[in-house]
Amino acid sequence: MALELYLDLLSQPCRSVYMFAKKNNIPFDFKKLSLMDGEQYGEEFGKISLIRKVPALRDGDFCLAESIAIMLYLAEKFKTPDFWYPADLQQRARINEYLSWQHMAIRMHGSKMFWLRLLIPKILGVEVPQDKLDAALEDLNGSLKLVEEKFIQDRPFIAGDHISLADLVAIVEIMQPVGSGLDVFEGRPKLSAWRDRVQAAIGKELFDEAHQAILGAQESVTLMDASKMQFLKPKILKLFM
Repeated sequence: MALELYLDLLSQPCRSVYMFAKKNNIPFDFKKLSLMDGEQYGEEFGKISLIRKVPALRDGDFCLAESIAIMLYLAEKFKTPDFWYPADLQQRARINEYLSWQHMAIRMHGSKMFWLRLLIPKILGVEVPQDKLDAALEDLNGSLKLVEEKFIQDRPFIAGDHISLADLVAIVEIMQPVGSGLDVFEGRPKLSAWRDRVQAAIGKELFDEAHQAILGAQESVTLMDASKMQFLKPKILKLFM
C-alpha cells in the first residue's frame, strides 16, 4: 500500500506537508479531504485519525497526525537532505525553538485574522465588531515583528543559510491572512525578502500550486454551501469571537 496523505490545502499545516513531500520527491497518494464540508468527521476518516484534523498520514497499518510529526517521519523514512532538519545541535535547536513557539503565536493570530476577515462574515453570516478585528490585527503584527526581529534577524533563513522545516512551517502560516485580502508583506521589506527566498528554495511552481486555494479563497467562499458549516458555528464563534 502506498503512503497516503490526507490533506486540505486551505489548511496551513497541510500545505507545509504537501510542499515538503513534493519538494523531496516522496511518493504518496493525495487523499483530498474538505474541512469546510466537515469530511473530517466522517466514519472512514475517524479510522485514520481520532483527532479528526488534517494533515494525517497512513503508511500501511501506521497512522500519524500532526504536521510537524508527519514531516519529521517523512524526513527520517526517506532520508531527506540534512538542511531540512540538521544534525548540527544548534541549528536543530533553532528550528525546534521556532516550531515550539509558532503554535500559540503566528499560527493562532494568522488563522484568527483569516476567519474574522473572511469566513465568519461571508460563510457564517456573522458581523465581526471592529474592535475584534483591531485586536486581532495587533496580535498578528506582534507575531510578525517577532518573526522578523527574533527568528529571521539578518540570516537568509530561520536556521541560517539554508531553508529548513522552520521556514516551511512559517511561510504557510504567514500566507494565511493574505488569503483574506490582508497584505502582511506591505511595509515589511525583510519579511518580503525572506518570503522570496523561501519561494525560490521551494520552487515558484510548487509554491504557487500549494497556495492556489488559499489565495483564491475570497472568490471561492462565494461558491461555498454555507449550510454545511452551520453545525460548526458555535465552536468557531467560541474559538475566534
